[in-house]
Amino acid sequence: MLSDIDFADRYRQHLDASGRKPKPVSAWDARAADLGAKPLGGSYANAFVSRLDLTDCHTLLDVGCGPGTIGLLLCDRMEHVYGLDHSPAMLEQLMHRAGKLGADNVTAIRRAWEEPWDDVPRCDIVVASRAGLVDDLDDALAKLNAHASRRVYMTQLAGGHFLDPEIDALLERPGIGLPDHIYALNLLHARGIYATLDYIETPSRLAGAESAEAFVQRATRILGELSSEEASRLAAWYARDPGRGRRGGAPMRWAMLGWESPGS
Repeated sequence: MLSDIDFADRYRQHLDASGRKPKPVSAWDARAADLGAKPLGGSYANAFVSRLDLTDCHTLLDVGCGPGTIGLLLCDRMEHVYGLDHSPAMLEQLMHRAGKLGADNVTAIRRAWEEPWDDVPRCDIVVASRAGLVDDLDDALAKLNAHASRRVYMTQLAGGHFLDPEIDALLERPGIGLPDHIYALNLLHARGIYATLDYIETPSRLAGAESAEAFVQRATRILGELSSEEASRLAAWYARDPGRGRRGGAPMRWAMLGWESPGS
């Protein structure tokens, strides 16, 4: 029986088995300036926003907001936008960009998933964009539901890999992959919530290299230092099919879940 399966525990077991090591706040702080320098919008962010039902929504809580990738796209359509993140540098970028937009209806909240949210405001709509790879998914969903008066939207990795699994296998780093959106769907189902499901595809993070050498350099920036053997394997993989190599392999796929708040 499906109801006999403890998906919260299965998620934790899967996450532990994946060997994932959470990035420290300092790692996100180090990326904040570069992410904040990017223009608002883009294929992923625009696709995310286009799927939101904003009917009768006036306030928004953007969880894991980063430099305002989603929330700032909506600040001119909301009475107030709250950006929540555990990285102070990301929140500095959020407010800097809000100032450049002339948006005086944005508030930054420094908070982690694991901390109490007692003083976090309840909003009409809550979004968690690419911020759902957490230690305790069941608790995270409870927090999202508790702080949404109308709707919740979140995206999670579909398939469990940030890169094409073929490249992971090529580097002999296949692992078992990360837990993906299926756990969230089942945890919501256990609460009597039937979420909608859609997918957003984005190019591989390795996309754009115009030569095998550039591809290896790009992979090194993303994956860290490669051995000479690993570099040779990647260069050979690229050379076998330069078109696929320029695409960086298969695109990333994000699952977008949406549901009505239980309290709506």
